[in-house]
Amino acid sequence: MGSAPNPGELTELTHPSFDEFQHQTSLMTGCTLMWKELSDHISSLEANLMRQSEALKRKIEALDSETKTSLDSLKKRELSIDDSVKIAVNRVELLKKDALKTLNDDNPDGEVDNGDGLLQILKSTCLRMEAKEFWNFVSGRKKDIELLREKIPEALSECIDPAKFVMEAISEVFPVDKRGNERGNDLGWACVLVLESLIPAVVDPVIGKSRMLITRSVKEKAKEIAETWKISLEERGGIDNVKTPDVHTFFQHLITFGIVNEEELDLYRKLVIGSAWRKQMPKLAVSLGLGDKMPDMIEELISKGQQLDAVHFTYEVGLVDRFPPVPLLKAFLKDAKKAASSILEDPNYAGRAAQLAARKEQSALRAVMKCIEEYKLEAELPPENLKKRLEQLEKTKTEKRKPATVPANKRTRASNGGPMPPAKAGRSTNAYVSSFAAPPSIVRSPSHPQYPAAVPAYPSPPPAMYGTQTPPTCPYMYSPEAAPQLAGSYPGAPMNYPAYGGYGNGIAPAYQQAYY
Repeated sequence: MGSAPNPGELTELTHPSFDEFQHQTSLMTGCTLMWKELSDHISSLEANLMRQSEALKRKIEALDSETKTSLDSLKKRELSIDDSVKIAVNRVELLKKDALKTLNDDNPDGEVDNGDGLLQILKSTCLRMEAKEFWNFVSGRKKDIELLREKIPEALSECIDPAKFVMEAISEVFPVDKRGNERGNDLGWACVLVLESLIPAVVDPVIGKSRMLITRSVKEKAKEIAETWKISLEERGGIDNVKTPDVHTFFQHLITFGIVNEEELDLYRKLVIGSAWRKQMPKLAVSLGLGDKMPDMIEELISKGQQLDAVHFTYEVGLVDRFPPVPLLKAFLKDAKKAASSILEDPNYAGRAAQLAARKEQSALRAVMKCIEEYKLEAELPPENLKKRLEQLEKTKTEKRKPATVPANKRTRASNGGPMPPAKAGRSTNAYVSSFAAPPSIVRSPSHPQYPAAVPAYPSPPPAMYGTQTPPTCPYMYSPEAAPQLAGSYPGAPMNYPAYGGYGNGIAPAYQQAYY
């Protein structure tokens, strides 16, 4: 049986290997890295939770603030009802007295030489609630549109029910034009003017534009009118063929009566794109709730070559950084030059291609220069070069208008270029009048601005010019009877005169450049 080891006895110690030491070291390093990763992950979660907590706290505070604001607004609106009703009742009584006074007035109209006289007539029709007379007066004074814009809101405030009065006034042409055979001038401008002028007249006198004094029955009637207009779109040729003034009137109707339908934003968008060139369309689009769709609408306008319209939309909604205006304007001018070149190459515009091409480019230059001035883009796109190009086109146009100088009493000798007397025409009524009579009068004739095609051979004169004599059929520019063979003063071979200006061979005369 073996004996137990003596503790005091020295025994041989076993030393750990180097590989085991490295293994232990790697384990410690891995644990340290894992601990650091876990610590960082926990710190990130804590920071994320803190951010979410702060965001949620801000949302709760904003919601509490909005709730408090809404409750205060509702309380204010509730308390303002009595005051608004009192104001409305007092106003009705005042209007009643004014209406009775107007009815008893033998000459309520007066003169319309100034703003006061015009306002008096407008107030008279409004007090009497004579919508048709009001409409006839407004629609017949387009030349005074700015004065009407100033006076109509004040006049409409005299109506017992301004909203109903306006709907009755424009009912002759909106939602459907009922003038029948008398349909003539477009009165969309008058509809828009009256609808815009209605807004100040129906604003709540206590809390302002946040509440419009339009009765529920009138608003329902306005919705029916809008539906009627949409149904009539097919009769107008669809969305692509509807007239821009009609679209503007429809939009203003929706905005004025507060009946914009969010479910019809796609319809509104298509109508806006179709009439994007109208100056008021960007503002109308925002009022219709299309602000979120503006980037897509701007891209669609650019793809259709309407870069200038796109610039106006970008400034209206503040997307200038996303859609820089200068590249758009340059692209617009480039497209205009291409269009002008295509007009010059199109045979369908023969005889007036140069004029149409110049007009196309001039219109584009003026529009871009106006845009540069409106949005203060002179530093990014100097207008000097555009002005020079415009002056060049104007100069070319003016030179083409100048008639060629042709002597009135001299003809050119065909053989040696020397002057010779004009051909003699018979003095009787049966004489064949020479075609050389006053060529400049042909050049300056306002009734012949251009030759649509090559001028045919010299036509036979009307029978009334010859009486009973048979018209000559000689293809030369003068009659052999009126200009016999010359002798005596001009010896030599007979003169062979070519057709003047090439009329005999169907070629346009040399002074055709005066026609543009």
